[in-house]
Amino acid sequence: MPESFDSMIGECAEMRAVFAAIARVAPTDLTVLILGETGTGKELVARSLHRRSARRDGPFVALNCAALPATLIESELFGFEKGSFTGAVSARAGHVEMAHGGTLFLDEIAEMPLGAQSKLLRVVQEKRVQRIGATRDRKVDLRIVAATHQDLASLVEAHTFRRDLYHRLDEMQIRLPPLRERGEDLDRIADFVLERLARDHGRPLHLGPPARAVLRVHDWPGNVRELENALRRAAARATGSEIAPEDLRLTTIPVARTLAEIVDAATEAAVRSSLRRHADDTEAAARELGIEPAELRRLAQRYGVAPH
Repeated sequence: MPESFDSMIGECAEMRAVFAAIARVAPTDLTVLILGETGTGKELVARSLHRRSARRDGPFVALNCAALPATLIESELFGFEKGSFTGAVSARAGHVEMAHGGTLFLDEIAEMPLGAQSKLLRVVQEKRVQRIGATRDRKVDLRIVAATHQDLASLVEAHTFRRDLYHRLDEMQIRLPPLRERGEDLDRIADFVLERLARDHGRPLHLGPPARAVLRVHDWPGNVRELENALRRAAARATGSEIAPEDLRLTTIPVARTLAEIVDAATEAAVRSSLRRHADDTEAAARELGIEPAELRRLAQRYGVAPH
């Protein structure tokens, strides 16, 4: 099983930099802005920051700003007093108050309306919140972590996101790389997910070289979340222990891929996988692949994975 960092699998240079940034900033009280495409694991980073902070025993409260209508965001975020609007039959604390003593994670922060942004700015600057309909504000002690897949700097220039709030949220920035740029992490994550699915299904599950090759040529617009969903569906469809390409049902494989490219990708996947399993025994890896050690060394050099 590959090593993980707070449930995140990654050994590429970009992810090692992410883990180092988390370890460095988590003990501080800096506001953190997490950037990355949909499905790259932004909430996992936020939870890791909370878990490694002095606030770890406090609440971790998450709000997806894109999941709520604009008319509801302020009441959900800041709370309201009884009778402050139609339907407010009792007072209720918002997410800001619920996160007191802990961490408030605001996902898809770019979707927050400008009116709510101005009120959030006061929370960030003064650590005070005023419920809708209230005549006084309340002191809150919390850390704010925000995330988005959009370019906030561009939204600031377009006047759809407040410049002052952007700079307050951007005290520390962590950028997550897309899965297609993470090299062998794709294999590591796939194997990790399949180990978990094998326990759920009560039978061993693994990717055959053709299926692994298909994973390598797919573009993964949904990143790790898409990969997990594809493997979950494949595990349910597979009739045996080996996942086949048809089990994956991936429909966005680039049509320009030729059969030769697919076969080459399958060969590369098999070479990398075998060398990982037999890191100290090149001859054993060659026997597993059914080729001569000299041919394995040639292929390893071609794919940039020199055997130990």
